[in-house]
Amino acid sequence: MRRRTLPVVAAVGVLALTACTAAGEDASRDEPGEELVRVVASFYPLQFVAEQVAGERAAVQNLTPAGAEPHDLELSPVDVLDLEDADLVLTLSGFQPALDDALAEVSGPVVLNTAEEAEHEHPEPDDSADDGHTDEEHSEDEHSDDEHDHAGGDPHFWLDPTRLAHVADEVAEALTELDPDSADTYRTNADALTTQLSTLDTEFTTSLTGCEQDVIVVSHEAFGYLADRYGLTQVGLAGIDPDAEPSPARLQEIRDVVEDEDVGTIFTESLVNPDVAEALAAELGIDVAMLDPLEGLSDPSGDYLSVMRQNLQTLRESLGCA
Repeated sequence: MRRRTLPVVAAVGVLALTACTAAGEDASRDEPGEELVRVVASFYPLQFVAEQVAGERAAVQNLTPAGAEPHDLELSPVDVLDLEDADLVLTLSGFQPALDDALAEVSGPVVLNTAEEAEHEHPEPDDSADDGHTDEEHSEDEHSDDEHDHAGGDPHFWLDPTRLAHVADEVAEALTELDPDSADTYRTNADALTTQLSTLDTEFTTSLTGCEQDVIVVSHEAFGYLADRYGLTQVGLAGIDPDAEPSPARLQEIRDVVEDEDVGTIFTESLVNPDVAEALAAELGIDVAMLDPLEGLSDPSGDYLSVMRQNLQTLRESLGCA
């Protein structure tokens, strides 16, 4: 593996320290088994998989700061240097255009693109509630801003745990190519994560069977994979773009859905302004609850598994599941 070049000041300090250190001790720090694989993940779910599969064999960096919207990622010069110096980069092409542009220019790291999980039989945005735009207007709204053009579909594949399990296998294979001596560790860790994700999938399937309601009204249509996997129908105030403002016609359609389907909750998100959802819920006399699309991790004490289980509990309570 390649080693990071030390800054000049740091290098001088290391040389001075080396002069006072026994030769045997200095050599021990450079033993081949001590070097970690450097992994850069573009946003939280990919960071989670990398950390779980690599264990102590890798240093994993998340490019998206905690609490930030990953769609809007902008890279600093230091971020670009980190990409250059990485051994492995985990990304989802089309989700973060600034990163796509940077990766087109850097050389060196192995790039694992998880876009196949978001493109293979992905659910399209729900069309049951017309927002009053013509087809031409839809095209302009959805594709005028590259930041939210995700090949026409929902990129949030990780909300289906079985798809995230596929990424665990791919990460194990990529790490093995970089660090063959740790192949057994990567395979064991990936299998353990797959088992946890399979258990989570079973919990969702079992818990969301026989519910009184199967329609979820959400701030924006980030939950297509979750809905598709577990037999729910998603209706969004906005489409894939979380920053889009719903038109008056769209809001009327949402009102009709809520009344026709006897919906009791509108779901908001931590990174999306809740004002419209809360105002509509108040007008209709229904509840507001939080569903986390897990683009980032707002609570460092949790992880993907715990947040998904919190989502499940919220859905159970809101949908009247037995």
